[in-house]
Amino acid sequence: MLLDEIADHMPGPEWRYEVRESVSLAFVAALQQLPPRQRVVLVLRDVLGSRAAEVANILDTTENAVTSALKRARGALAHEPPDPDRETAPLPNSPRERRIVAGFSRAFEAGDVDAIVAMLTNDAWLTMPPLPLEYQGRGAIRHFLATVALGNGYRHVLISTRANGQPAFGVYQRDPRTPILHAHGVLVLT
Repeated sequence: MLLDEIADHMPGPEWRYEVRESVSLAFVAALQQLPPRQRVVLVLRDVLGSRAAEVANILDTTENAVTSALKRARGALAHEPPDPDRETAPLPNSPRERRIVAGFSRAFEAGDVDAIVAMLTNDAWLTMPPLPLEYQGRGAIRHFLATVALGNGYRHVLISTRANGQPAFGVYQRDPRTPILHAHGVLVLT
């Protein structure tokens, strides 16, 4: 066909995915550096497009307070340099992503907290929406995993899936008295 002879100088879908994923991860990481009120204001205004009056009503505050919080949030994000050592997210179903998913699954199912923590970046967060629990950094995550999630001999089976384009697992807890697995939650790697 004649169309096959036209040179395509635009980057392919893999490049577009990596750029979108990098921007998404950078935005989420930057948001985590903001105080909660600034974070909420920024998301409501810049992401969801709400007017200042709507945000003020939601937060039970004034439009001036919303405008001021938004200005501080934008200023903080403008001065937050990207981490040059952060790796880009692997492409979906790429060999690198499959290795990460398999390694995480093995470590989690074995209850190997050290192996899980070794896979995390220094600025890792563990959150459990809709609960307001957040564990920031390897030390806090290690403590949570060792004392709560994987403590007391709890053992899990992970069933690999995807959520919002990201690697995820259905998490099932083993019952030591029976072969029955009990649904425990969904775990998403970002």
